[in-house]
Amino acid sequence: MQISTTNTLDGGVARKEVSIKELRSALNGRVIAPGDTDYEASRTVFYGGIDKRPAVIVQVSDATEVSYVVSLARESGVELAVRSGGHSLAGHSLSQGGIVLDLSRMRGLQIDAEGRTAWAETGLTAGEYTVATAEYGLATGFGDTASVGIGGITLGGGIGYLTRKHGLTIDNLLAADVVTADGKLLHTDAENHADLFWALRGGGGNFGVATRFQFRLHPVDTVVGGMLVLPATPEVIAGFIAAAEAAPEELSTIANVMTAPPMPFLPEAAHGTLILMTLMCYAGEVEAGQRALAPFRALAEPLADMLRPMRYPEMYQPEDSSYHPTAVGHTMFLDHVDEKTAVTIVRFLQESDAPMRVTQLRVLGGAMGRVPVEATAFAHRHARIMAGLVAFYSGPEDQPAREAWVKDFAAALSQGDDGAYANFLGDEGEQRVHAAYPGETWERLRDIKRRYDPTNLFRLNQNIPPAD
Repeated sequence: MQISTTNTLDGGVARKEVSIKELRSALNGRVIAPGDTDYEASRTVFYGGIDKRPAVIVQVSDATEVSYVVSLARESGVELAVRSGGHSLAGHSLSQGGIVLDLSRMRGLQIDAEGRTAWAETGLTAGEYTVATAEYGLATGFGDTASVGIGGITLGGGIGYLTRKHGLTIDNLLAADVVTADGKLLHTDAENHADLFWALRGGGGNFGVATRFQFRLHPVDTVVGGMLVLPATPEVIAGFIAAAEAAPEELSTIANVMTAPPMPFLPEAAHGTLILMTLMCYAGEVEAGQRALAPFRALAEPLADMLRPMRYPEMYQPEDSSYHPTAVGHTMFLDHVDEKTAVTIVRFLQESDAPMRVTQLRVLGGAMGRVPVEATAFAHRHARIMAGLVAFYSGPEDQPAREAWVKDFAAALSQGDDGAYANFLGDEGEQRVHAAYPGETWERLRDIKRRYDPTNLFRLNQNIPPAD
């Protein structure tokens, strides 16, 4: 089997065929093509509704093989997708008819417990990394989902359970090994290829394939947290956000205003009603954590209270590998969520008949907000609250109505900040990508893109085009 391509280079036409047979003989990693028994499973990603069929999926085993595949894609003109955990909302983890460079076999991890650092290959998931470092009572903050690949979440920023205490994932990134578009493996840090290291911290997969990260580790052993479910009245929603903003930095929260699914731990009378399902993590002393959580428990009679001392990896909720939701969403930043804003949230959620609709609110600040805006490619350091509006749809015919609802909802909630978080963007066009990198950040990223990827080989991402 072969991939046949035609592309224009330097004003002429170059033709090259990529042979699956030759790929298999050249690489130690697995090379999976249509018709192979594991092809369907290997092209499945987290989100449903994404049905791309790559010509080949290469599950590389090391950085040398990454370089080989990147060079092959550049020389042949075949579209290249890079996959870590496969959680791209826009489907960027796959290519239609091209090459998927799958990092999932690259799971090496070296932990220096005494020095509180770790070198981690980018095929690891957040859950795998967290469980391993927890053996030493240490952690690096990622997101809130165990199956997310550390490659993608790190490059986009990384907002999760430790954001207010220890900053974004990129704030704890000390170095990275990256294969750039010319196939070279570069070591980057604050002193080596510093411009590229700056861009990698928030600029997504635009600049190369990260093969290894060096992270800072923090002492995080027992935390106080878990799930607290409250009735979602405007007063409770506004009260929760006010309490989260006033809480110590050790506490990071995720508040989901949503219709209650028939979960066994919820009263049957609550099923189908609006609830505030919150995930909370206090990364500090247990007694202080219990005091910090008390104001939230006092907002209303909890429908479920599962807050307790636990090992940090227990914060990751169990996942069903067969779950592949189809959803549309919008990511945005808010300055405040008062009762008036909460009334708007409740009204839109009640008026929708989507099978599931959610407004997610994350209070930011703390350690994340103390990093200067210009220090990394993540430029939203002063944002106070991140909101995510999500509507699930049941089929292609249902999708346009859900998209219209999300658009109207976002317009009603807007408070003048048009920013976006790159990791939560779908396939929304260059204007929304630009919103993720406002002001001088955008032009600086375009200059660095021109330096390291002038032909935009790495374009299946929230794409930043090279400067002219």
